[in-house]
Amino acid sequence: MNSAHRSPITKLAALPALALVLLGALTGPLFAQGIEYRSAGTATVLRDAPSPQGRALFMLRPGTPVEIVVAQDGWLRVRESGGMLSWVERSALSTRRTVMITAERATIRRAPREDAPPSFEAVRNVVLELLGSPALGWAQVRHADGLEGFVRAAEVWGL
Repeated sequence: MNSAHRSPITKLAALPALALVLLGALTGPLFAQGIEYRSAGTATVLRDAPSPQGRALFMLRPGTPVEIVVAQDGWLRVRESGGMLSWVERSALSTRRTVMITAERATIRRAPREDAPPSFEAVRNVVLELLGSPALGWAQVRHADGLEGFVRAAEVWGL
């Protein structure tokens, strides 16, 4: 049947489907924010299987952020900043939030603006404590030495 002979009922029936697609497009970013991050509480062993008998792959430094992918019987499948997936005991992770610098060198500023004076600089792989929810592309952070400021969200991993 060509489009000139379609009834108005057929066109109206397609509207709910179109509305669902548009709603999904609008709310998609909201669902993307559901990613959960945690930080290694102490030196944490990452394993290839959810078991103490799983082969040890490597160790995370205390405070290192990881993304939680799935939970299973006291174990968490996590992704580290390099993208590697592995398993860790749930009890080894802290709810304390941290971020890791991914840029070669990041300037942490006194206010969440490009023209704000610098507070300090941090190099790749430095872990900073996250002090609040990121907003408008900036995250408030604290260095282990106590220095605080705002880092561009694009320069860290763990948000």
